[in-house]
Amino acid sequence: MTIITDVDGNSYHTVKIGTQTWMVENLKTTKFNDGSPIPSIRDSSTWKSTLTPGYCFYKNDSAKNKSTYGALYNWYAVSTGRLAPKGWHVPTDAEWTVLINYIGTKYDTSCSSAKALASNATWAMDTSGCSIGNDLSKNNGSGFSALPGGVRNVSPTTYSKLDSCGSWWSSTQVVPGWAWRMSMFNNYGDMGRGNDFTQTGLSVRCVKD
Repeated sequence: MTIITDVDGNSYHTVKIGTQTWMVENLKTTKFNDGSPIPSIRDSSTWKSTLTPGYCFYKNDSAKNKSTYGALYNWYAVSTGRLAPKGWHVPTDAEWTVLINYIGTKYDTSCSSAKALASNATWAMDTSGCSIGNDLSKNNGSGFSALPGGVRNVSPTTYSKLDSCGSWWSSTQVVPGWAWRMSMFNNYGDMGRGNDFTQTGLSVRCVKD
């Protein structure tokens, strides 16, 4: 397993899944890959109204949440093309689809495709069927180690779903103001494709160029 470092000095493990190489942890950087700072936005009303790059840590608590869950970024930070370490990038919607399709054909996903991607730690427990939260020891056959880093919402302007939801940006816009993302929930068995307001704060995973 290779270890790479971002411009902030944070280290990440990597895993090869099919033809793709992914980071095993969520992105934590507070700087773009050219060294320029990403604006930190703590205030909720400012976060909602900002149409330029920004990041935060869940509930503004970096001491508690940075190491495990990384940062939450709005899509304007993603769209700069400078968020990932050099040699890496935020995956497109199509690249997320390649990952999901590979998982579906190469791993035992008869019970739950999301369990092959989800970490076997930190997810909230759930007793329903083949959900991610039901028997964490059966998670993460792929080594992707998806983490439930929660969301910073736009409406209402609250943080939510730490330990029960992981949601990651793609670099692909739907229409102005909306972009594609992938999400997982502790009480559900699949990774779902959807879209969100570009001001929403989501986790980021990077894939190698």
